[in-house]
Amino acid sequence: MGLKKFKPTTPGQRHKILTDFAELTSSKPEKSLISGKTKSGGRNNSGRMTMRYIGGGHKKRLRAIDFKREKFSIPATVKSIEYDPNRTANIALLHYADGEKRYILAPSGLKVGDTVVSGKDAAPNLGNSMFLSDIPLGTIIHNIEMRPGKGGAIARGAGTYAQLSARDGKYAILKMPSGETRMILITCLATIGSVSNSEHNLTVSGKAGRSRWLGRRPRTRGVVMNPVDHPMGGGEGKNSGGHPRSRNGIPAKGFKTRSAKKHSNKFIVEKRK
Repeated sequence: MGLKKFKPTTPGQRHKILTDFAELTSSKPEKSLISGKTKSGGRNNSGRMTMRYIGGGHKKRLRAIDFKREKFSIPATVKSIEYDPNRTANIALLHYADGEKRYILAPSGLKVGDTVVSGKDAAPNLGNSMFLSDIPLGTIIHNIEMRPGKGGAIARGAGTYAQLSARDGKYAILKMPSGETRMILITCLATIGSVSNSEHNLTVSGKAGRSRWLGRRPRTRGVVMNPVDHPMGGGEGKNSGGHPRSRNGIPAKGFKTRSAKKHSNKFIVEKRK
């Protein structure tokens, strides 16, 4: 998808840059795959606010996305590429040969009419889901499982991907979107290609109202709070607040919070830079 710039006819239009949604082929979701989604407004079951800066926003309906891709050896045809308000990536509606319909994350370059399949007999083509043991080395992949059969967990956001760099015994070595190099079991599934809507990070909302439509309320900076509320608060006049840190006092810039004894450390070959 390309980007669309707007003429400065109003202050809100002046800096606005949005995707042109040229890839999308349908504006109505598949009825059998949608369900209602309740809003919490950042409140828990007793009505108390547990998350700040959440609330309002346009009504959304959940699309049931198939992250597991466990319909092995059954070909499916891409019927439409659609927008999903619950994620940054686009989604693709598949019609399987046995009559079932499912949504998947749309890989970049997937077109209506393409055929995708998953399992042992799948070829390393765009949109096909394969085991890491069968994918050729150097392939760009997304929607990668961390535990066999649990469903894709890695590289699901717009424009993200990982690269299969090597195999070592029962593990595959992947270069993650963060830059980390990690080992994952070769019995895990992954989908060929990168996630669609890669221009998502270049969009500029243009006005505060668009954040409200997305359900994001204005965030109060720590430096304008009182000392009782934030470590960076207080001081006579405008003060810098000292070193940037969270409300709990944890430094924000470069402070490592990962446990030295974390069980998954043994799977990390190289840390992210």
